[in-house]
Amino acid sequence: MTRDNIAAVLIEELGRIAPEIDASKLDPNAELREELDIDSMDFLNLVTALAERLMIDIPETDYPKLATLSHAVDYLVQRLGVATRAVTSSEQPDPNHRGPPLGRDSSPTGAN
Repeated sequence: MTRDNIAAVLIEELGRIAPEIDASKLDPNAELREELDIDSMDFLNLVTALAERLMIDIPETDYPKLATLSHAVDYLVQRLGVATRAVTSSEQPDPNHRGPPLGRDSSPTGAN
């Protein structure tokens, strides 16, 4: 899952909680509860939906890390262990490569 996928899931779940929102107009640094005018129960429903959808545990002590759209995406990326570093040109796959995916051992036992 990529950062963009995580952001899309978050926005989709926000849309379920507050269907009247226009996600394209959300300020990524604004407090979600204030920006969306949602109460604590709606926020809890959002956290629960994200935890179920992304199959992660979100401890109550981490709820403040989900306060803004930007912070929420950062937190979920970190929680899911998504690599955020840029891929260098030497790591780009060769579009003409034929065979097993690059960087993976193709032997059945995983040994060379």
